[in-house]
Amino acid sequence: MEPAGTLERGLAVLRALTADAAGGRDGRSRSARVRATDLVRATGLARSTVDRVLATLVHLGYVRAEGRDLLPAPRLMELGEAYLAGGGLRDPLAPPTERLAEELDESVSLAVADGDGVRFIGQFTRRRTMSVAFRVGDLLPADRCAAGLALRDPAAPWAEDDQLIEPGLVAVAVPVRDPQGRAVCAVSVVSHTSRHTAASLRDYALPRLRETVAAMETALAEPASRPPLAPASADLSRAAKEELGSGYLQSLARGLAVLVALGSARGGLSLADAARTTGLPRATVRRSLQVLARLGYVACDDSRFTVLPKVMELGYAALSERTFGEVVQPHLADLVARVHESASVGVLSGADVLYVARVPTVSIMSVNITVGTRFPAYATSMGRVLLADQPEERLAAIAPEPLTRHTITAPDRLRAAVRRAAEDGYALVDQELEEGVRSIAVPVRGRDGRVVAAVNVATHASRATRADLLRDVLPALAETAARMSADLRHVPVTP
Repeated sequence: MEPAGTLERGLAVLRALTADAAGGRDGRSRSARVRATDLVRATGLARSTVDRVLATLVHLGYVRAEGRDLLPAPRLMELGEAYLAGGGLRDPLAPPTERLAEELDESVSLAVADGDGVRFIGQFTRRRTMSVAFRVGDLLPADRCAAGLALRDPAAPWAEDDQLIEPGLVAVAVPVRDPQGRAVCAVSVVSHTSRHTAASLRDYALPRLRETVAAMETALAEPASRPPLAPASADLSRAAKEELGSGYLQSLARGLAVLVALGSARGGLSLADAARTTGLPRATVRRSLQVLARLGYVACDDSRFTVLPKVMELGYAALSERTFGEVVQPHLADLVARVHESASVGVLSGADVLYVARVPTVSIMSVNITVGTRFPAYATSMGRVLLADQPEERLAAIAPEPLTRHTITAPDRLRAAVRRAAEDGYALVDQELEEGVRSIAVPVRGRDGRVVAAVNVATHASRATRADLLRDVLPALAETAARMSADLRHVPVTP
């Protein structure tokens, strides 16, 4: 396959995969699975081509293979993030949009034009029995929603939707203009007819909506700082090519790297900057940009290449609504398959560890824990890891009680154990919660680098010594936590 054709075919497979997995609002499962044969039928490509594309996407972390089933992986969201970060709208406009939703106690959306439709780039919903189900990344017909009408006729001061998109749904929207006077996005307040008519919503929301848009336009008029470009990234595709052989499509990997790189600076990159950022030859970058532009994912304006909102069709909406448990569960299953012991993910809830995900093993002697179980944090490996990231006063407020003859209850010894967990990057707790139960845990970090959860492996003391856990389990546990943390950088959900 020639380089340009390879990238185009790879994106065709991604579109087919994410279109089939993008259920949710139409009644299908948002975790809908597809197989390679489904993608062959959807794209018209040869099976050998589809297999090579999938092998490359799995290697890059954009697709997850579970047996013969294929699912979009959280890392795929970095393609949509390239638009959201580089487009220069979400970051300055999201905070005032969220404040407006809180002040009005109604759902508020940010949307941009995308072909004949509008695509949401920000959603701040209010939780009610009848609530808005649109997601960031969703595309709506421009002529059937307030945001689309506001962008189609930017000369109009506002637009409204009186149940055009869906019975019972009403909305009012105002366009946001850049310093050149172009309508670059629209802010819409959305409600239900059980709360407002279109007219009452307009009277209620429009004054505050106009004030918010005026503040947004002032923010967009401020000069944007352009951070220094990141140093050239190493081209790791050569090593992958050697590892996977003909199953690895180097030009597909490089094309997707170029797309992601364009989001590294607000307003996009020049050809030279894109080449410098990716570490790829200018000719390679130019070919990739030509394909991406032809497919509608990239635009060139004044010698700068920017990502377009259409890129969010590649699974962003479906992936953005995954729960914390859905993100970590596949990694837990992989861990259990490697170490053949039960594994769990927990978070700190008051003075307890709350189990939010678990994959048990089946054996005569097993640790009987389910999602929702709570244990005192001070006596568990996950609790020690989680407490290690908390202020000292949080630990001082705990009054430990002896649960077994091994439980550490002396405050100074407990503080030392928590400090050791922070220094070592793991905690091993030996029969302090229950006689015979030995466990080891490591932290899971969120997008900001803070510890948001812990993952552990627990076993019966007769099956594994402390040395066994450190030698055989800790490396796999650390790798699993790193993969979870990487996914949580792309899907910023909270437990």
